[in-house]
Amino acid sequence: MPIRLAVRAVIVQSARLLLVNAYPGGQSDLWGAPGGGAEPHASLSQNLMREVHEETGLRIEVGAPCLVNEFHDPGRGLHQVDVFFRCRIIAGRISADWTDPEGVVTERRWFTKAELQRVRLKPDSLPHVAFSDAVAYDALERIVP
Repeated sequence: MPIRLAVRAVIVQSARLLLVNAYPGGQSDLWGAPGGGAEPHASLSQNLMREVHEETGLRIEVGAPCLVNEFHDPGRGLHQVDVFFRCRIIAGRISADWTDPEGVVTERRWFTKAELQRVRLKPDSLPHVAFSDAVAYDALERIVP
């Protein structure tokens, strides 16, 4: 199975990080940065703008990369490389009535740094990168179901 490439947005506004739950029907309490798989023949930033709009209704400006994370699950043959970019909102707002057209993201929410300590999220290094100027690389972090 080939390595899958995905893009993710690190959006911090008013000292809060935007996360989504991409497990329909409450299948998991795991949160992550909005984004998704990169499609061929579009730039990473174009892919990220599309994915964030689908999942949140927001229009964003894509900035510099800040984190590369490799998720893997050897039992399922999954290996995914996520490239995280610092982004800022240029239009829209989080609304409870927004619906992801693909039906994947069912919740979207802002979290303070303190709140992030009480939720399950991936990757583990995301809070540190989001609330600092850090740039990081996480190799082969095991994905959780």
